[in-house]
Amino acid sequence: MNTQSPAFKILLVDDEPAWLRSMALTLESSAGYTNILACLSGEEALGILERGEVGLALLDLTMPGLSGEELLALVGERHPEVACIIVSGLNQLQSAVRCMKLGAWDYFVKTDDEDRIVGGVRRAVRMLELREENRLALSRLTAGGPATPEAFAGIITRSRAMLSIFAYVEAVAPSPQPLLVTGESGVGKENLVRAAHALSGRSGPLVCVNVAGLDDAMFADTLFGHVRGAFTGADGPRKGMVGEASGGTLFLDEVGDLSVPSQVKLLRLLQEGEYFPLGSDQPRRSNARVIVATHRDLAAREAAGEFRRDLYFRLRTHHVHVPALRERKEDIEPLLRHFLAEAARELGKPVPTPPRELAGRLACYPFPGNVRELRAMVYDAVSVHPGRTLSMAAFEKAICQEHGHPAPPGEPNPFASFERLPSFSEAARHLVQEAMARAGGNQTLAARLLGISQPALSKRLKAMRESGPQG
Repeated sequence: MNTQSPAFKILLVDDEPAWLRSMALTLESSAGYTNILACLSGEEALGILERGEVGLALLDLTMPGLSGEELLALVGERHPEVACIIVSGLNQLQSAVRCMKLGAWDYFVKTDDEDRIVGGVRRAVRMLELREENRLALSRLTAGGPATPEAFAGIITRSRAMLSIFAYVEAVAPSPQPLLVTGESGVGKENLVRAAHALSGRSGPLVCVNVAGLDDAMFADTLFGHVRGAFTGADGPRKGMVGEASGGTLFLDEVGDLSVPSQVKLLRLLQEGEYFPLGSDQPRRSNARVIVATHRDLAAREAAGEFRRDLYFRLRTHHVHVPALRERKEDIEPLLRHFLAEAARELGKPVPTPPRELAGRLACYPFPGNVRELRAMVYDAVSVHPGRTLSMAAFEKAICQEHGHPAPPGEPNPFASFERLPSFSEAARHLVQEAMARAGGNQTLAARLLGISQPALSKRLKAMRESGPQG
């Protein structure tokens, strides 16, 4: 949804003052673009371009002195970062072909419907913004993490995958385009949304709406509001969440549960940047950035015809997928320490010492409820345990009874069913390989699973590599 002026300026070049005024007003009223410069000649345009503020230029072809076609060639040579749209008074195929070969982004005739020209400008602006966002994202990913890690202080992690996600979110945070956040329930999607809003530079608030379970009428009233008398009981106007989020961010959680009629309304908001309060025939403009989240597989729902394809691709202009906790087991130990301190503080108890084997036991559990489930486990364990050293009992109860996850290996004897017992070296090799697999390659966590030190594990891995594969 591009309803606010881009960071760069839009330059209009034409020798007709009336057309310049008309186009500037059209772009402001139809697209919300106010950072527009205008000049009457190609020579003047070159001087403006030298200042480096312009990202998009609309050029007339037939001007005295430096023609639009000549200006287009000079812009491509001196300012290749500037996109050019030709708006000509003549509908000539040959001139259009020449301009496209010279690098024009698009070609319009002045007699074209204004909506077509505005649409072309919108597409060009969106392309330029995405190009800059991709450049920023690449630089952040190359750096290995975000430039402002304090914005993500509320997310406990040491996962490289999560640090890459932080870098991407930081790069696209200022974008006016939608951001789609996917991931299983409990992975912490809303924390990422809050970080994206904090980094967006927007002065307005973050307004959160869970749209799951809203029927179409409720969805429209919640988002768009209503005017007085719109329906029985509407004794006064209601602003709606889109209006509340003016100048800020509108976060729609569980967007995958939207009904098809509600999807159509959301698509119009994203495409046109406008909406109709219930009972009103006058559209209102929105300058809120839209972020959506869902635990559902939107691609599968789109393929099944349950989610509109045009809305799906509009929403995933920027897309980040938050991995499940079982896919970043290196985060279990720091999260465990964090939640222990948090629970103890909130419950007015001293911070308990976790058993040495607890982190390893939790690493073997798949955590279907993700971070939210781990937090609930810790709070329950802290609330019922009176001593300094935390008991394993509450965790074993949650893992073995509530979720039916099997008890840790070793009970009964895992070698009892073996026809041929492995040698000590064979058993040790398989045990180390299994621990590294469960720890996702993290030696510190694998060492905890095996009950040995990390240097001892590192030494054994080195010996295994030197001896080569066996069996």
